[in-house]
Amino acid sequence: MKLQSPSLENSSAVLVLTNMPDQGSAENIARELVAKKLAACVNLLAPCQSFYQWHGKLETATEIPLLIKTTSLRYPELEQAIRELHPYELPEIIHVPVTGGLPDYLTWLHQETRD
Repeated sequence: MKLQSPSLENSSAVLVLTNMPDQGSAENIARELVAKKLAACVNLLAPCQSFYQWHGKLETATEIPLLIKTTSLRYPELEQAIRELHPYELPEIIHVPVTGGLPDYLTWLHQETRD
């Protein structure tokens, strides 16, 4: 099957990073983002230990990192969905532009995140 190239003038691929407090919530948000076509793919990584300051106190937590692949056009809706579904008061949501990659994969990413 030959994939059609998307119009890349209007949108670029982005990688979004967030952490969830447990496996269940990570799986739920991953399913929701892909089902709503806000993300083409979500990778749940191995649990990690996070250290951070919160309200003036050193905190530590075991978290599940998520790598979320989407487009710049879908990012605003994706961010809103994470904010609504995330159990944290202030979730980590970082997006990084994807400046290159396998063209067929990037085409697939764009096709999977179209409305």
